[in-house]
Amino acid sequence: MPVFKPAAAAASTRLRALVPLCALLLGGCAWYHREPLAPQDTSTSARSLERIRIDPSSMPLPELAAHRFDPSDGLDIDEVAMLAVANNPDLKLARDDLGIARAQAYSAGLLPDPQLSVSSDYPGAAGATRAFNYGLSIDVMAIVLRSANKQSADATVAKTDLGLLWQEWQIVAQARQLFIKSRFQQDTLPLLQQQRDLARTRYERMAEARRDGNLTDDTLTAALTAYSDARKQYTDAERTAEQTHHDLNALLGLAPEVQLPLTGSDAIEPLSDTTLDAALVHLAQRRPDLIALQAGYEAQEQKYRAAILSQFPSLSVGFVRARDTSNIYTSGFQINLSLPIFNRNQGNVAIEKATRQRLRDEYQTRLNQAYADVAHLRADNAILTRQLQQTEAALPEVELAAQHASAAYADHNLALGAYTDAQSAALTKRIDVATVRESLAEQRVGLQALLGSAIPDAFSSAQTDTDTHAK
Repeated sequence: MPVFKPAAAAASTRLRALVPLCALLLGGCAWYHREPLAPQDTSTSARSLERIRIDPSSMPLPELAAHRFDPSDGLDIDEVAMLAVANNPDLKLARDDLGIARAQAYSAGLLPDPQLSVSSDYPGAAGATRAFNYGLSIDVMAIVLRSANKQSADATVAKTDLGLLWQEWQIVAQARQLFIKSRFQQDTLPLLQQQRDLARTRYERMAEARRDGNLTDDTLTAALTAYSDARKQYTDAERTAEQTHHDLNALLGLAPEVQLPLTGSDAIEPLSDTTLDAALVHLAQRRPDLIALQAGYEAQEQKYRAAILSQFPSLSVGFVRARDTSNIYTSGFQINLSLPIFNRNQGNVAIEKATRQRLRDEYQTRLNQAYADVAHLRADNAILTRQLQQTEAALPEVELAAQHASAAYADHNLALGAYTDAQSAALTKRIDVATVRESLAEQRVGLQALLGSAIPDAFSSAQTDTDTHAK
């Protein structure tokens, strides 16, 4: 019968005891899974757009959270903004950055792992016993710094989250501005086309008259120049509309061929001084970028505190169990202590202190700039409002003159040149009104980007407020 040696039996027992421990350690480990890149374009197509569902509660502004997203009947200005928040490629990357910051905060809150040290000495002389040394230690300073590091990481998460909210505000503003551009381009392109056609008709008739010897060359040249200018103006407007279509689709994460049916009124609601004054009162508590800078400053405060704490000696303690070659067992402890003689972490303290001062100055500069931007847009709003009133007041007279000219031309009581001049003047005035309306609506969107929903939308009198990031 086989005879088992005591040493082999002991080794087998220890091996069996390690199996559950290894299983426990491996059970808490992450496992690698490959995730290959997509080889094709994943932009949202027209068919995919019909299936998009957006949760209003995830929207960053109250007026969007209260709005229903339904692309089946066209997209109004709020639905375009909602689609931008949900589908913008840059916002997807920003949310990934937020996930990284949260993972870093999770890492900062973990306790340091204890350190296990094992050594063994094998004597060369006969009769001596194998010596061993087992040690278990932990970094005490890592535990001391854990609170400051965790608070700094949490503040960084808050800063990143608020930065994402601010970026969402900006994406909403960009989507609204592109919506406004596209809607007004839809209105002005037919007017520019009519103006081009009028100039072409005038030039062709004058060219016939010149061939019959009834017109001078300089008059025909002037008509040709006017036609060329009108044609160029229309072509430039077409190119601008195509650029707007490209920019809007890129902002919304849509495929280039998707044509969005944009709906909604273009009547601009007035903006009162009382509304602006009320919005400015809590500007520092409303703007996500300013709150993010406050969180970043708090994170730096904790980094500075951690640097101060790191001036103290680095300390690690542990327990030791050993046996020498004479078979004598000993138990004790070990301490590893750095001596703060030369470095004393003074360099890092100076760096963190200077960084804190820069963040303080950055916050104050941004706050001052915010007030200056609002003051500028406020003055610009007054100018545009006055310009729109003046332009609209002059429109009825010009349109009436165009109607009279059209009637006189139909009765053969007016020359072609005078008829086209009257019609072109009316078209030009209508284009001017649309252009000023567009500028005023875009300027209102700019104020909304600075002050949030405290400023009503250009096309709605609804007034709401926002202070937190909807989750």
